[in-house]
Amino acid sequence: MKKLFALPLLLAFLLNCSDQALVKKAKGIHDRVITIDTHADINTQNFTTDRNYTMDLPTQVTLPKMEEGGLDVAFFIVYTRQDTLTEEGFDAAYENAIDKFEAIHRLTEEIAPDRIELALTSNDVRRIQSEGKLVAMIGVENGYPIGMEIDRVKEFYDRGARYISLSHNGHSQLSDSNTGERDGVWLHNGLSEFGKEVIKEMNKWGIMIDISHPSKEANMQTMRLSKAPVIASHSSARSLDPGVSRNLDDEELLMLKENGGVVQTVAFRSYLDSEKARAFREAANKVYEEMAASMNFEILSRSEVRALSAEEREAYFETYRLVREHSAPRIASEVAKETPPVDVADFVDHIDYMVNLIGIDHVGISSDFDGGGGVEGWSDASETFNVTLELVKRGYTEEEIEKLWSGNLLRVLDEVQKIAGEIQAEEI
Repeated sequence: MKKLFALPLLLAFLLNCSDQALVKKAKGIHDRVITIDTHADINTQNFTTDRNYTMDLPTQVTLPKMEEGGLDVAFFIVYTRQDTLTEEGFDAAYENAIDKFEAIHRLTEEIAPDRIELALTSNDVRRIQSEGKLVAMIGVENGYPIGMEIDRVKEFYDRGARYISLSHNGHSQLSDSNTGERDGVWLHNGLSEFGKEVIKEMNKWGIMIDISHPSKEANMQTMRLSKAPVIASHSSARSLDPGVSRNLDDEELLMLKENGGVVQTVAFRSYLDSEKARAFREAANKVYEEMAASMNFEILSRSEVRALSAEEREAYFETYRLVREHSAPRIASEVAKETPPVDVADFVDHIDYMVNLIGIDHVGISSDFDGGGGVEGWSDASETFNVTLELVKRGYTEEEIEKLWSGNLLRVLDEVQKIAGEIQAEEI
């Protein structure tokens, strides 16, 4: 009887030792490799002297959260929503973009230059990280603010942009968006003529072209036209969830491999497993609604929130945050057991799929934090280590994990900048 009783204890002990060894191994790798997240959205209200990323803000990315999770580099995003293709629309978009560029520079040059620095090259990334500081980089989500002024490509480069996507949700003056799949209406049947000129200009100045939001046809045309490798800054595998037009299908992924680029797998719940995400969201929303009712608070639709004034919106989200905080224990104890959320394992499933399809040299990692991204286990920057742990559990080596976290992306940046130098030299 003693032997039978001891066997489960021995197995539990051995499993615990194995788990501890695995965690120790993963921590060692996580500490040694440079970790880059290629997509973190920002709100410029969080880049002021009184309210900024040095503080414990209710955002998914802050400097303390990056430090806690071992996230070395974040691409902060100059995002502009799509609006009318008019001079007034272009002017407003440009003003929005400049506001975000200036906010990022303010963080790195005035607010916290001792903790975070802006990188423009892969050498900058390695130097800054070796000095014990965090690294900021800049990506532009939606080329709409370029308007019809080609010189703005170089201006954005000079302001620190190291990638630009040609569209977002909605067709821009440069490119069709993936959203055309909803109604079958297209504006350019891929790229516009001006969009093709912008691609050439991005090649000339060393800006990575981001194919995450444009239509498939626009992406295929872009990869055929570009003299340099491209990136998908935050996309996953469409084959694992065929209804998600924001992800890349196998044909796009295979062309990206041929192009020499990299797809940055995105931890966005509904892009990884839309059905699982929907089921959990609906179950969680019932808990939020019950909690809101007990607090005499009404949860509004997106359109209703947009109709609020800035002050009303801030007050609304402050109370809504409390609703979610008070609901969290019940969601964790009840909802998650009955309806599991999309988690880190689902995220790494997409990494596995794309590595198997196009190879370890063409896959990377992104979150889309503060823009809708995040999964159970990687819900903010403080939990970044859990991604490395899951990769170690799956058998990825340190060399492979280094490529996924930063090596592939920095290789593409180097190649894009090298080709830009060659193009500029030819024009002298």
